[in-house]
Amino acid sequence: MSWNPAVDPGCPDDVGADSIETLIIPRARDLGDFEVRRALPAPKRQMVGPFIFFDQAGPAEFLTGQGVDVRPHPHTGLGTVTYLFRGDFHHRDSTGADQVIRPGELNWMVAGRGVTHSERTSATARSGPNSLFGIQTWLALPDAQEDMTPMFEHFGRQALPVIEDSGVTVRLILGNAYGETAPAQMFTDTFYADVALEAGRRLPMPDDHEDRGIYIVEGSITVAGQSFDAGQMMVFRPGDRITVAAGDRGARLMILGGATFPGPRYIWWNFVASSRERIEQAKAEWRAENWGRGRFDLPVDDRDEHIPLPG
Repeated sequence: MSWNPAVDPGCPDDVGADSIETLIIPRARDLGDFEVRRALPAPKRQMVGPFIFFDQAGPAEFLTGQGVDVRPHPHTGLGTVTYLFRGDFHHRDSTGADQVIRPGELNWMVAGRGVTHSERTSATARSGPNSLFGIQTWLALPDAQEDMTPMFEHFGRQALPVIEDSGVTVRLILGNAYGETAPAQMFTDTFYADVALEAGRRLPMPDDHEDRGIYIVEGSITVAGQSFDAGQMMVFRPGDRITVAAGDRGARLMILGGATFPGPRYIWWNFVASSRERIEQAKAEWRAENWGRGRFDLPVDDRDEHIPLPG
């Protein structure tokens, strides 16, 4: 989910490796019905390009009638990306968007000055046993877009470019890489892709982006003779030519990055901002619950409850 259950993002462990600028070992957080593994922000690495928050949700299994219910909650100063491998989410937000997202599709919600949304397992999925497995991440917005009007875009599987070679499949989710460009509107240099590698197959990382990282979803890879397993993120030095190879079980990867962000961002709960003052303003307005008459409103068809401001 794009909801952060803690005020402090909860930085994961950071382990050095000679061939990698930063190796991140996410910590698991039990949310009751399922587990979340958080890779960003990390102690020595807040961001990779514009990516400031990166969670693996699940895998989790639910009985008939069960699922995930993330009540309406706010965001500022960021764009959220939902990308699923299994299961679905029914997304509703204060822009009026009402969209079920399924595996291989993209939900891109840009909060700008402030947006509210909920994410729930769909009624169709709850009609039987269902599962959830996916990645949720936030991209910080540049200064010029921090106060923009919120927006939402959805793209189906067929709208996202796919690059294929023998034993290699890359689905481009955001930005540009390998000569292709994804359709969602970006505000800074970005790339984000879902990669499937058969056993032993190799993938060269894009070399036209300054910041580049890999998160291993399944299987394992080798980089410069070192082996890394699922649940790890590595961030590479700018300018190095990097090729990774899948292990004997193959690999599922998320590759991500873009231009180095021009300065740090403040992050508190679900708010990202260029200043502490902006964070305090967002906190005060969410606490006031002045729906529709200030910065925040509730989704049109999900107004009966919301997540209160922590603390």
